[in-house]
Amino acid sequence: MSDALECLQSALVTALDAHPVLAEKLTGVLDGPPPRIAFPYISIGDGSVTDWSTKTAQGREIRIGLTLWDDGERATRLHQLMGYIEDAVEALPRDLPGWRIASCVFLRTFVARNPTGAWAGVIDYRFRLLSTI
Repeated sequence: MSDALECLQSALVTALDAHPVLAEKLTGVLDGPPPRIAFPYISIGDGSVTDWSTKTAQGREIRIGLTLWDDGERATRLHQLMGYIEDAVEALPRDLPGWRIASCVFLRTFVARNPTGAWAGVIDYRFRLLSTI
């Protein structure tokens, strides 16, 4: 059942790519370490997966971070885009191939900047999925 993370990452990429504002403003949504790419873009972390099974179904709890990278002088655009990311994640379909999202919980955001580089806006979520197979 380790495919729960892969399935969730795929759904996140699809949802973020399909969001009308994010599709226009971002240069990409990546589910792994980014190659050379222009700002702003999102990278989806590897996530941590733990068992969340019940007596009758296999389940996984996945904690995953989405990092928005931006090179603006101020964090204004970063914060606006982070709001759209939250909207896109909240609108994820609950039924995924082989899995059902039982819950999607926002955990935290964190914004930091390298003094000589880009802003990083991290949004952490906890997803609980149950197998439908």
